Amino acid sequence: MPVSAIDSLLFRNLFGTPEIRALFSDKSYIKHCLDVEAALARSQSKLNIIPPHAGEAITRACANLDLDYDRLSDETEIVGYPILPLVRQLTTACGDGDGEAGRYVHWGATTQDIQDTATVMQMKAGLEIVEAKLRALVATLGELAKRYRDLPMAGRTHLQHALPVTFGYKCAVYLSGFQRHLERLGELRPRGLVVQFGGAAGTLASLGSGEDGLRVRKALAEELGLGDPVVTWHTARDGVAEIVNFLALVGGSLGKLAMDLMVMSSNELGEVSEPFVPHRGASSTMPQKRNPISSEVILAASKILRANAGLCLDAMITDFERASGPWHLEWVAVPESFVVAVGALSQAEFALSGLVVNTKQMERNLDSSRGLIVAEAVMMDLAGHIGRQQAHDLIYDACNKTIEAGEGTSLFDILSQDERVTGAIPMAKLAELCRPANYLGAAGRMVDDVLAYRAGSLEGRS
Repeated sequence: MPVSAIDSLLFRNLFGTPEIRALFSDKSYIKHCLDVEAALARSQSKLNIIPPHAGEAITRACANLDLDYDRLSDETEIVGYPILPLVRQLTTACGDGDGEAGRYVHWGATTQDIQDTATVMQMKAGLEIVEAKLRALVATLGELAKRYRDLPMAGRTHLQHALPVTFGYKCAVYLSGFQRHLERLGELRPRGLVVQFGGAAGTLASLGSGEDGLRVRKALAEELGLGDPVVTWHTARDGVAEIVNFLALVGGSLGKLAMDLMVMSSNELGEVSEPFVPHRGASSTMPQKRNPISSEVILAASKILRANAGLCLDAMITDFERASGPWHLEWVAVPESFVVAVGALSQAEFALSGLVVNTKQMERNLDSSRGLIVAEAVMMDLAGHIGRQQAHDLIYDACNKTIEAGEGTSLFDILSQDERVTGAIPMAKLAELCRPANYLGAAGRMVDDVLAYRAGSLEGRS
């Protein structure tokens, strides 16, 4: 019976996808463990560490093993780890008599070698899914940034009108973060996707004092398409922590995006809304509701990812040559983080690919402050005539008068009655300064630069 939202019959497709859940399922994990055992045997056979026939026989047995999962579960509960119970069944399948391949199963390895390498194999495949989702999101945000490059809207700081921006600029800011995540992904793979093979205390003493252990480790890495580390990392968990913290960074960017979408979709702002699907976001009692479901799930997912990042940082604090407990934190954090991250990326792609952008409402909101949003524009022009501080104080007073005058009175109305302003700025120019669409700075150029960066620097990067 599922007890987690990511496995729940009710919630699992909100917080994940079938593809990523299947990758981190128990059966997938055990298959990866068997793949590692088979690759280890093949590597050792090629290097004459074990008889040549043993590698082939063990590989066949791993591929055809009819596992008793109930037995595996029961024995794992007793042992505390699944590898000894798994090796017992595999050894039996290979034959454990004299000359039989079963004698060479798990040769020179320790439990954590197999489990860590299986986890790395899962993370490698998981990062491929994450990358595909990231690239899809980058493409969608790129289209939004391009389409709305010059659409003015209110920029907000401290939840109040600040200066005009464009919706394309906002999308370009989001986009730039995900571009950097793609770069981070390329950089972390060589550090985190490395094989684990060290034996009981990491020294490979089980394979002698020569080079055999290191040769096996290198061959195993090649068999599995992983990196060969310079030293055993049983208790150096920064690689795993970096990957999970990377997912948390992705979640942070997604959470920021979701927060903006939720606030912008409120009735008071009404600037965007998630795609309409009948009954999505509906209320059991309020027929008018269209709640921003994807954004809500993304925001929750971003918090889960940050919490799991902390768990993996805690898992780095290990004792001596084999952790007595911190390692177990990764068993919880790694699968959950991948499932939740992919789920959040999927929700973001859904929300953004069909995002409804209410351009008229953005225009109305931009004008709602009656010109106050471009007070800085007038101040900066006036500063060239009377000095910045004096101009600031003068425009500050004019803003207060505009606010107190209420509806029907604009900043331009107040400024046009002040001879200190009109004596320095011609009326026609003052009118232009008070139009929000005229004060967008380098927003458009920055959108172009982000889009060019996406096309020039990241296209086709693996």
